[in-house]
Amino acid sequence: MMMRRPRVTVCKKQDSDDEDESLLNTSTECEDEKEEEEEEEWVPESKVTKPRKKPVKPKEPKPPKPPKAPKAPKAPKVPKTPKPKAPKKTAAEKPKVGRKTKASALEKDAGVVGVPVKEERLSFIVTDGNHNETEQYQGAQVKEATSTKWPQSEKQGKSAEPKELKHDLAHLPEGPSSSYQLPGVKKEEPEDDFTFDEPALKKMKTAGCPDGKPVKHYKKDNSSLGDVQMNWDIIQVLSERTVVDPWVCANLVNLFKEENTIPFIVRYRKELINHMDADAVRDVQLTMEELRNVAKKVHAAIQTLKKEGTLTISLEKALLNCRSADELDHVYAPYKKGSKLSKVRRARQLGLEPPALALLESPQTLNLHSYIQPQSEGLSTLAEVEAGVQQILADMIAKDKETLVFVKRLCEQDYITIHSTVSKTALKEQKDEKGAKPKDIDKFQLYADFTANVKNVHHHQILAINRGENLKILTVKVNIPDRVKNEFIRWCLNVRWRPKGYARDELFKLLKDAVEDSYKRLIQPLLCRAFRSGLTTSAEKESIAMFVRNLRQLLLTGPVRGRVLMGVDPGYRHGCKLAVLSPTSQILHTDVVYLHGGNGFREAEKIRHLLRKYNCYTVVIGNGTACRETEAYFADLIAKKYFEPLDVTYCITSEAGASIYSVSPEAVKEMPDLDPNLRSAVSIGRRVQDPLAELVKIDPKHIGIGTYQHDVSQPLLKAALASVVEECVSFVGVDINICSETLMRHVAGLNAGRAKNIMEWREKNGPFINRGQLKEVKGVGPTTFQQCAGFIRINPENLKSICSSQQSVGEPGGQASGAGVPNTAGAGGAAGKPPSKKSKSKTTGSAAQQLNPLDQTCIHPESYDIAMRFLVLIGGNLQDIGKPEMQSKVNAAIQKEGLREVAQKLNTVVPTLQIIIDGLTQPQGFDIRQGFDTPDFKRGIVSINDLKQGTVLTGRVENAALFGAFVDIGVGRSGLIHKKYITEAKLPRDERRRSLALGPGEKVEVRVLSVDVARGRIGLDLIRVLR
Repeated sequence: MMMRRPRVTVCKKQDSDDEDESLLNTSTECEDEKEEEEEEEWVPESKVTKPRKKPVKPKEPKPPKPPKAPKAPKAPKVPKTPKPKAPKKTAAEKPKVGRKTKASALEKDAGVVGVPVKEERLSFIVTDGNHNETEQYQGAQVKEATSTKWPQSEKQGKSAEPKELKHDLAHLPEGPSSSYQLPGVKKEEPEDDFTFDEPALKKMKTAGCPDGKPVKHYKKDNSSLGDVQMNWDIIQVLSERTVVDPWVCANLVNLFKEENTIPFIVRYRKELINHMDADAVRDVQLTMEELRNVAKKVHAAIQTLKKEGTLTISLEKALLNCRSADELDHVYAPYKKGSKLSKVRRARQLGLEPPALALLESPQTLNLHSYIQPQSEGLSTLAEVEAGVQQILADMIAKDKETLVFVKRLCEQDYITIHSTVSKTALKEQKDEKGAKPKDIDKFQLYADFTANVKNVHHHQILAINRGENLKILTVKVNIPDRVKNEFIRWCLNVRWRPKGYARDELFKLLKDAVEDSYKRLIQPLLCRAFRSGLTTSAEKESIAMFVRNLRQLLLTGPVRGRVLMGVDPGYRHGCKLAVLSPTSQILHTDVVYLHGGNGFREAEKIRHLLRKYNCYTVVIGNGTACRETEAYFADLIAKKYFEPLDVTYCITSEAGASIYSVSPEAVKEMPDLDPNLRSAVSIGRRVQDPLAELVKIDPKHIGIGTYQHDVSQPLLKAALASVVEECVSFVGVDINICSETLMRHVAGLNAGRAKNIMEWREKNGPFINRGQLKEVKGVGPTTFQQCAGFIRINPENLKSICSSQQSVGEPGGQASGAGVPNTAGAGGAAGKPPSKKSKSKTTGSAAQQLNPLDQTCIHPESYDIAMRFLVLIGGNLQDIGKPEMQSKVNAAIQKEGLREVAQKLNTVVPTLQIIIDGLTQPQGFDIRQGFDTPDFKRGIVSINDLKQGTVLTGRVENAALFGAFVDIGVGRSGLIHKKYITEAKLPRDERRRSLALGPGEKVEVRVLSVDVARGRIGLDLIRVLR
């Protein structure tokens, strides 16, 4: 900023007493300038980062504590004094706390108390060290380092320095202290070494989070909002809405700006996000996207209004203050294209804004009769003039930020209710007996006359009410008590919009009418929309979160490996479809049997023959049509020991989405010669063998989890479910040499195109030998490689078998080295694979073809160097990965020195070291799903008629809703555990989360509370979760 003469006069230290007089004469001018600069944010220039080099010296003098304002006599205690004649230095380079201290001293010397002095953004010169510069420097450092946590410190002087940050000063690198460099050349433009936009550092110890609390101090920077600069800070708003520390929000904004995926952030950047889980990170991401969308809409609205020539300073300010779509709609609605010319805009065009402002500023001089123009429409009578002035006042009140904040605070303190009733349209149609409306009305009987406090209403109730309203069965409204209106009017007339002079009765009545009109016509509808929108958004988020939790738990169901399975898609008329699958999910046999048409005994022979032929003793039955009868059929044969010597068991699994998948392009591509009905049987069997690999082929909305999936925002639901699929696939990891293209596209950082390119590379060049070869794939650049590399596995055993099979069928000359793994690639790629005419392997050196044992672990390639140094430290060997010897060496090293000390030795952070330890000690082929539940296999069947009140059973959660959990207890009908019975005390400690709903697949012990055989309803009470 340009230096102004009065500022230099105020702040320059002189030897004579003339300075005091100059201070008094120019203080008023500084006050005027303060108004102009109030909206600007104080931003430290680049020099601020350099004085950190030596923070220790300023602490050496340790002067005794002065009484708040430091006094001039203590200046000699500073060891070094700057030269009096020095070039001027930028105001941003001066410690702000020191500035206030100096002004206080000048005021005291002048004998004047309470003289207003500009304390921020002043350019001034200090010619001697008559103040405690150590305290000035420390105050400035605290201001910079804690601008997020202690924003009030810039006006609190020395007392604003928090004790928690004193160690931050000690950790700064040594160098000249800024307290000895106050005089200097003034720089108007910031230099290029400004570091706020750089990626956050990985480590800065603090008391709260030793591995990374404020890893990078953020400033108020809305660059992530796009081109438009809003009047609010996105970091602060994110922190308020998500209840996440500002420094974590700042790091997440930077990480998302750098195109990092949620799985990568959660696993490999834990220290930057304070160990948040994926759901919390996703919540921050969604909130950030909402704010960005609001900013984009504001920018579009401002550009449109500029082109139309209707943008005013006050309107632009109101638009830039908007933080939500509702607020933006409230401000921008009258100016949208196609809308009629509003009365307030008409009144402004007629020139009635000056009298409206005059009524507030100087009502004693206002004469509305002087604005009457008989020839002009809208100004022909006094009543029309008053109506126009009232419209303008009402609009000003409704769009005033302070007014809206006050009325919202009133509503928060009062009892606001939401009320639903049956609509007149539905009652009329019910009376006329048209269509199926009477039946639909019965579904919403609970909400025919429903009232609830907006603070206590449940999420599923809001979604049900919204559904009824969309079907035109219910009418919904928000009730705001009249006492809110009365208190609001009183406050407006006596506080916020009180005229600054005497207002005649007719003018005061005009103002009161404007306030009442503003509340009734503008503010109250805005509040009602805000409450409805807020409740709906909250309910949708909770419903989507329930979907996410259910889907995650379903995808992470433990696989049933190492056995042949028979998948059964039950049916009546078209028979039961059978598919026998190998332990690697290969199709061995398919058939159709008719079990329920009187041919059961003859078909039993066929089933026994298939089970014995393929040594299959596990049957998987889909839970669709004829499931109960098919289950009874197999249970009867097992009870008669018909399949001996095989000990056959069966389980029931969900077949939701199997029919849709069987006719999908993925299924046609995977099983082109198979009938669609038989494909569904294959899908049912594979869902038990490897649930994750099979369920990712199906749209998550068709898997049959969650509730109200059609009543929530479809884009949000789709994005959240796709994100959790990516998260599960990435955390489990995929073997790049054997996984399908469908599964590969869900790895973090990859998509359908890149997955296809990886498959084509594998076809042309043979299996991948190491992760580094991913960089040779088209479309996999540095960013993509960074995101996906840690989740890609290269299993030596699978690689060995692939190479052996290729060598047996390929041309001779393929070489194998090591444990059956190719060491180098020939002209065509991997050993044993014939060369391709159209492609050449990009890898010519043998180094790129070396097998790296770390590629089979969860360790990211960026940490390989640290992992190797750790192995040297503990005396380990790469060949011992996953063996007990490695585990014992790691345990000995950690017990001897401690995890944190070892991390410091390796110059890394504890989360990264922990990932390295996990990768080195986990056995080969480790699967995180090993600790999750697998389906229950049984031999008998129970009927609903066998249930009695008080019976204790075990079951498995099928689905979780916002009102409870449905449990399969093996009687053909799922029982409901109402959410009031799912208490925190009954859940394991690690599952006591925000929502107490259980997740699909969890094994529970329940007690039967009620049985309604006619309606097929079973009420259950949760006893405990079984592990």
